[in-house]
Amino acid sequence: MPAYRFTKFVPPPLSEVSFDALLDVFMQLLVHTSGDVGEALHWLNVVDREYNLTSDEYGMGDFIRDLEEKGYIRRSEDGDGMVITPKAERGVRRRSLDEIFDSLRKSSLGNHNTPYAGLGDEPTSERRGYQFGDTLEQIDMTDSLRNAQINHGLNNFRLTEDDLEVNEREHKSLTSTVLMIDISHSMILYGEDRITPAKKTAMALAELITTQYPKDTLDIVVFGNDAWQVEIKDLPYLQVGPYHTNTVAGLELGMDILRRRKSANKQIFMITDGKPTCLKEGARYYQNSFGLDRKIVNKTLNLAGACRRLRIPITTFMVARDPYLQAFVRDFTKTNQGRAFYTSLQGLGEYIFEDYVRNRRRRTR
Repeated sequence: MPAYRFTKFVPPPLSEVSFDALLDVFMQLLVHTSGDVGEALHWLNVVDREYNLTSDEYGMGDFIRDLEEKGYIRRSEDGDGMVITPKAERGVRRRSLDEIFDSLRKSSLGNHNTPYAGLGDEPTSERRGYQFGDTLEQIDMTDSLRNAQINHGLNNFRLTEDDLEVNEREHKSLTSTVLMIDISHSMILYGEDRITPAKKTAMALAELITTQYPKDTLDIVVFGNDAWQVEIKDLPYLQVGPYHTNTVAGLELGMDILRRRKSANKQIFMITDGKPTCLKEGARYYQNSFGLDRKIVNKTLNLAGACRRLRIPITTFMVARDPYLQAFVRDFTKTNQGRAFYTSLQGLGEYIFEDYVRNRRRRTR
């Protein structure tokens, strides 16, 4: 029987210590520490002692100095520590996009393609005859004049409707998306960090929309005991709180936001790991963490049906695999006629990418 001897792994020495290499690690730590520069630098020092990220020529003090000189961190207003700058916030979002949506960097700017032809931004190589309602800009005058010459000759030249050819254009759709993120206490229970992948996915999606699909809109809603809207710049600082899960409040706020959006395509993405456990009734909270409370569940399902009637599909990304929770999500999805993914934390970003970019649920009218 073969025998194996295991020894401690000693990584090879780094050939060159660079600011960019340390910056990648620092940006990752910023997400885990919710934008706390002091804590991120503390953990970077711990990693440095374990894996020798720095050298005698370029030490941690040099890196911190460069961070400040290059505009990634600055002194806080009270002078009692360092905070990240808007440049660092954009850098975190960009790295999240590169990590989760790497294949998007080769795609073109624009909106979402649909399988329908019509008025749009992108001309194609296809030609067709003129139809009532086509605009003057769509008519290919060169081909239309050639058709007239062929059909009527030079001596009796005239241009008729039957001679006109139209450039086919690829139809484009605008999409308004609300991304709901569960920040209840269960997102960090059982020794599993679920909020960090959720934040990274939200930042990647925000960077994707602002750069690749600039005409689309993305609104971020977080929900615990209550629900509130956060700005894209606030995403690195999101933290889990001592909250129950008020899915109803999140859906109500998401629906209210989408009602004000003018685009025809509207959708809700919801990242959660648990069941709804909270309702707000006037000034008090009705809470029940034990099992599926029918009072809370019925209210949640009623809102799922209301979203369906408003043509707002809900895609639920469930980062838990408890059978009874999955049964609730199936009922919720059936009521809304939306979709659900029971995903691991590692695959969360890829699932959302596929669902967002390949959104073919409806035709924009």
